[in-house]
Amino acid sequence: EVQLVESGGGLVQPGGSLRLSCAASGFTFKDYAMSWVRQAPGKGLEWVSTINYGGDYTTYADSMKGRFTISRDNAKNTLYLQMDSLKPEDTAVYYCVKSGRFTATRADRGQGTQVTVSS
Repeated sequence: EVQLVESGGGLVQPGGSLRLSCAASGFTFKDYAMSWVRQAPGKGLEWVSTINYGGDYTTYADSMKGRFTISRDNAKNTLYLQMDSLKPEDTAVYYCVKSGRFTATRADRGQGTQVTVSS
């Protein structure tokens, strides 16, 4: 059974940083592209970023470029999202998914981690 457990969310002031983690189990993590998606209050799912199985290719939604960094540690079966220069509009529940970019918003999700950016 695929399990994805996100952590690292919280309340942060605008301009601050957070690092999200996603512990993966139930599948061969190193063989799959992984993505982050998010859902803001009252809105649909939004793709955030994708990393390939080897970790040497990454892609981001335009509004996250230069502020967010996706990475992975295949030895630890863990996916990360470093978020810098956070804005109030980044407030959302963030989910990691076992998926490439184009199916990320339709992939099965875990419980997610809440990120709130507010002063």
